Order: sequence, then C-alpha cells, then structure tokens
Amino acid sequence: MIRIAIAILCFTTTVRTKRQPNILFIIADDYGYNDIGYHGSEIKTPVLDRLAGDGVKLENYYVQPICSPSRSQLMTGRYQIHTGIQHGIFWPLQPNGLPLQDPTLADKFREAGYSTHAVGKWHLGFFKEEYLPTNRGFDTFFGILNGKADHYQYNDSAMGINGLDLRDGIQRVNNEYRGQYSTNLYTKKAVEIVEKHDSEKPLFMYLSYQAVHLPLQVPDKYLRQYGHIKDMDRKIYAGMTSAMDEGIGDVVMSFQSKGLWQDTLVVFTTDNGGQVLYGGDNWPLRGWKGSLWEGGVKAVGFVHGQMIQKKGAISKELIHISDWFPTLINLANGSLKRTNPLDGVDQWRTISYGEQSQRKTILHNIDPLFSHAGERKSDNQFDTRERAALRHNEWKIITGDPGNGSWIYTSIRGRNQNKLYARPNDKNVWLFNIENDPYEKHDLSTKRPEVVRDLLEMLAKFALTSVPCFYPENDFMADPKYHEGYWGPWIQSQEITEELKLPSNTKIFRYSFLSIFILVLYCLYYRYKKKRSHKLNPH
Repeated sequence: MIRIAIAILCFTTTVRTKRQPNILFIIADDYGYNDIGYHGSEIKTPVLDRLAGDGVKLENYYVQPICSPSRSQLMTGRYQIHTGIQHGIFWPLQPNGLPLQDPTLADKFREAGYSTHAVGKWHLGFFKEEYLPTNRGFDTFFGILNGKADHYQYNDSAMGINGLDLRDGIQRVNNEYRGQYSTNLYTKKAVEIVEKHDSEKPLFMYLSYQAVHLPLQVPDKYLRQYGHIKDMDRKIYAGMTSAMDEGIGDVVMSFQSKGLWQDTLVVFTTDNGGQVLYGGDNWPLRGWKGSLWEGGVKAVGFVHGQMIQKKGAISKELIHISDWFPTLINLANGSLKRTNPLDGVDQWRTISYGEQSQRKTILHNIDPLFSHAGERKSDNQFDTRERAALRHNEWKIITGDPGNGSWIYTSIRGRNQNKLYARPNDKNVWLFNIENDPYEKHDLSTKRPEVVRDLLEMLAKFALTSVPCFYPENDFMADPKYHEGYWGPWIQSQEITEELKLPSNTKIFRYSFLSIFILVLYCLYYRYKKKRSHKLNPH
C-alpha cells in the first residue's frame, strides 16, 4: 500500500509540475495556398519550410474566406453563425466587435497562468475600450486595430475618411515608429517581448503580421531575388513574403536564445485564401479570398514543436481554425469551463500522433445578408438562394452566390492555366466530392440529388442554431478628426445599448416574450371593446 501511495504521489507530482508549453501562434494575412515554398511556389520561404518539414503540415485545413470571421473563430472556437458575425468584416466606422460574452483564447491562456501578448493586426473591433486587445485577455498589445494600414505610415482610410492607427497598448505611437516597415517592426517587438519574458511563466504570443495584405509595399532588398518575376504586384508580394519569413526566423532565434524553444509549440496559419488581384496565388485551387470556393477557404497551415510525437508528417485529416481554441487550451492544461458551446474540437492527438480527426463536418458559413441568387429550390429545405457552404466527409455543397469561381493563377507555375467562370443567373447549388475533385471542376449536384438533399438538411439544422446577424450602420462619430487624428474607441460604455453583451438566446427570449405580451394586451383590449360595443348596441 505504501508503494502504491508513493507511486500515486509521484505520478500526481509529475502531472502537476509538467511544464506548460509556450505557444507561438503566427497568422499571415491574405496568404495564398501557392505562396509557400513547400507547395512548390517560386517564392522562397526557407524558415517556414524548415519549421513545417520538422513538424506537421496540415493539408486538409480550413479557415474562413475573409479576415474578421477567421480571427473570431480562432479567438472563440465558435462558428460565426453563433457570434453574429456571418456577414462581412468589422469596418472602421461600425460600432461592432467580437461579442464580449465569449471569452477569448487569450482569456483562457491568462486564466491558465500564461503571459499573453498580441503583436500586429487586431481587426476584432475597437468601438469601445472593452473591445481592445488588452481588455480581451492580452497583457500587452502592439499593432493596428483596423484590418489594414500603410506598412510605413500606419494610416488607413474608410469611405474617404483617413486616420492613424498604431498603438502600444492604448497609447498612440505613430510618431515614434513612422517610417519603419510593419513586418520588421512587429518582428522587433515580438523579439523584445521574448527577451523580457519571465521564463518561470509560460508564454502565449499571438503574432499577427499584416503581410501580405494590401498595400503592396516592401523594402527594396527583399525584391532583388525576384528579378525573374515580371508582374510587379507578384514581385512585391513575393518580397513581402520573404520579409515575413525572415522575421519569423528572427523570432524563432529569440526563443532559442532565451532557452524557451524546446518547450514551444508553433502554429502557423493564414486567415483566408490569397487575393489574386494583388499578387496572391492559390494554384491549383479554384477561387480566392472572399469566396466559398477552395481557394478562399483552404489554408496554408502547419504545427512545429518538440512535444509532437510524429514529426515530419503530412496530415490530411480535416481540421478547422475553430479547433485551435480547445486544442491549445487543453494542451496548456487550461479549462474550457465558462465558455459558450464550442464548435471547435480538440485535434491534438490528430496532429501529434496522426490519429483520425474528430471532425467530420465544417460549416464554412451561412450569410443571411448576402444578396440572394437564383430561385429557391424547395420550401421544405434550406433556402438555396442564401450564400452558404458546408463540408461533410468528402462532400462539399455551396449555395447562393459563392463569389468568383474562376481559376486565376498569378504565379509562373500556373501561367496559361487561367479559366474564367461566370455563374449562370439561375444557378445556386453546387456539389463536389473534394477528396476526388479538390479543384472543384466537376459539379455533381444534378447527378447526386440525394447527397444534395442530405447536405441541405444539415444546412437547415445549422441555420436553426444561428443567432441574428449583427451588422450595424456606419457611425461617423468614429471619424478620426474627432479623436486627434486616430482610429480608436469612440463610444463610452453607457452611450450604446448593451445588446452586444447579451447572450443571443437571452435577446431572442426577450423579444419573443415582449411580442407575446403585446399580443395578449391587444387581445384583451379587443375583447373588452367588443363586449362594450355589444352592451351599447344589443341588436
């Protein structure tokens, strides 16, 4: 018995004292599927290639087609239909942001004892101070609040309204850093955080580069190796990628110098497909950023770390960006309690041991505000006029207007393979077997109506769980001219309804109860009026 007790004590002590891994989460902006070296790109990415080669490449990995929805699902582990972010992004003039009732990835890491730091692009709302990164779980923040900014001047325009956008915490710091290239500056700040970090605490760093998003800008030194690329947009884009790759190398070296590397897990992802109109390339996938085709949602992604059991692997298991929330929090010995119901699933054993994915389905989105396309097929099924897409096992269904479905390639590798596609006005359902047809060339919607029916039923069930989409009108009090020339919070806590803080089911219940109450009052009034009329006119 004594031996057993000692063994249990030793085991318990081992579990409790096991070092929590540092997490370096790197997200690239508008980074295309064919823009990383290990996919055969002409763009050189030696650091990313080495990290991915020694880790696990995720080759059946998906994100959302645009920025804010991807970042929201990363930060909450929830589909955008469950947070009211089904339509568009968070625009600078909108009083909108990631709902406060959803704890963020940073909140849960901080709860687990981590130091938490965000560097780079935020793009999850800033209309009130409660929505700023340092109020959403991050100890520190250095970067821009909007979706983009000039890479040197850190200013951005919306509807012709221009403002500055660079902060250290809540402090405005454009004057101090103007003229420094954003990728290099964010790398420098990330390195400083690592150098100052207390090694006794685990570290969560969210490094969100604005590269390779517009505007296309890069120091000349990164262009010299791309003289063979004649298209200027593609050449600058390639240079921006190389600057990011070099920066990631510098951050990795800082972890190594600090003695943190052996206990660090690196996750690299893009937020959406590449923008082919500005240098990006998703060859050989169909479509691009903003579309529900594979080129908009299939992502570059990999994981690197000594704690991975099967290194140098390629995973073709289905993984979604929402999965990082439970996967990383569980890995950090954190708690998933006090979260709203998650759509993400823990994929650690899939990533580390090569086991089968726990995920069979991905809801790419259901957007009720996007313009309808075509005619509704049936009143008994999901409204096919709505923009939506769903992946289930090998099948993918798309409805409504999915965005441009052309095959456009900007790389040398995809030259002369462009194929334009114009959606017929009455077309609003597509079905693909993604395992057999990953480039979406063969629409099977008319040949497999039973699969279409089943997937439409799945979409209908998802739609029933949706919360109302929140997409407010622009508020021109956000104009930086009222805020010393800066984009930033413009509404005080009491100046706006608390709608965003209410759980959606609470709002729905409140509205439903109010409607029923008004209806009952009306019925009572009508009944009273009828009785009174009868007394006055007995005939």
